[in-house]
Amino acid sequence: MSNARAVPRAVQSRQSGGAPPSQVWYTSYGSNTCLERLSYYIAGGRPPGAAKGYPGCRDKRPPRASVPVELDGVMYFATESLVWGGGRAFYDPGVGGRVLARAHLVSVGQFSDIAAQEMYREPGDDLDLTEVVTDGRAVLGDGRYETLVCPGAMDGIPVVTFTAPWSVNELEWNAPSAPYVRMLGSGLLEAGAWELDTVARYLAACPGAAGQWSARDVADLIATS
Repeated sequence: MSNARAVPRAVQSRQSGGAPPSQVWYTSYGSNTCLERLSYYIAGGRPPGAAKGYPGCRDKRPPRASVPVELDGVMYFATESLVWGGGRAFYDPGVGGRVLARAHLVSVGQFSDIAAQEMYREPGDDLDLTEVVTDGRAVLGDGRYETLVCPGAMDGIPVVTFTAPWSVNELEWNAPSAPYVRMLGSGLLEAGAWELDTVARYLAACPGAAGQWSARDVADLIATS
């Protein structure tokens, strides 16, 4: 049994009315499960081996907390990552399943700047989170990571992430690359809630990775990171 916090799909956990939130649990199910990787989105700079750098956030302080969480839904791999090669990770909250993730407590400004960098936009403007916090979903564009999702809340603070506007069965899956699998696995293992074999089985079973990666191969890859 893990010690990750479950974030249930529950409308009553979302805010309705009142003042907009000043902070959110930015929840990563991809490479930003790794705190070192996330630090480049916050402080700026070029990660080792990356083709490009990141401008970072206006507020360069690290997250106030980072906790392992489990979301309802499914993570899958699709499209082609310009950074990693192979499929990118996406989240579909509308399908039954369990997603291992890591929630980082950040300001709305920091979340806005992280999201902007993932959307290939210039950071610097705060997002209006009213729609996503109230309705659970807000589509800001038709590109990847331009759809905001709020599956619930923890300690009265919204849990917010971003994904693509399509669902898991609306496009062709694409297997993730070894460096990407290693990064995702290392970040989840770093969170401290799951054993290596649990993380390996989880990643190997995700659509796009299933049939292309075995749990043993994933475990061996993570162990060498």
